[in-house]
Amino acid sequence: MNTMMPKNQGSKQLFQNPVLEKLTRTHIAVPLTVFTLYAAGLLYWSVRHNLLSPALTISLFFAGMFFFTWVEYQVHRYVFHMSTDTPKSIKIQYLIHGVHHEYPKDKERLAMPPLLSITIGTVLLLLFRLVLGDFSFAFLAGFLLGYALYLAVHYSVHACAPPKNFLRYWWISHSMHHYKDGEVDFGVSSPFWDFMYGTSTLRLRTKM
Repeated sequence: MNTMMPKNQGSKQLFQNPVLEKLTRTHIAVPLTVFTLYAAGLLYWSVRHNLLSPALTISLFFAGMFFFTWVEYQVHRYVFHMSTDTPKSIKIQYLIHGVHHEYPKDKERLAMPPLLSITIGTVLLLLFRLVLGDFSFAFLAGFLLGYALYLAVHYSVHACAPPKNFLRYWWISHSMHHYKDGEVDFGVSSPFWDFMYGTSTLRLRTKM
């Protein structure tokens, strides 16, 4: 990954075209609202139109949330922190995530733009529908709510002061990722996969 010193003030213009530049920014309330409603709509459709038991619907919903935490970890580690061994890969990595590491306090770039997110969510629905059939609606509802919770956590750890309780771990973990070592603590919404894959600073410390 292209390393750089974080700047806790300011922002970065990515595109000269004002429309493209605007599409890289969003207020956190927009994607939170969109994906919570998207998830609610999918869950309603599943309950209304699929002959699934309440227990199975709930199980699929929470399975989708759990699966999101794994996808979040994998995307953050291997896509957002991709190998940057060519000028093109350096530019791509910077556009999709490097700018966030350079300007971690830029509140308008703490979430993927809604247009892109909705497109990805719709593609996921089509893919899950092929694999899971009628199970896909409840599963994707959980997956998208997991994404909304991730956005809320990510925004909070960058924009708010850490709380004085056990939730403080989220702030500490993500600060380690941004300010100490960008190759650890990839999980934002959950530390589970960092522990499983050995990239948690807390786990690494206990081995020393």
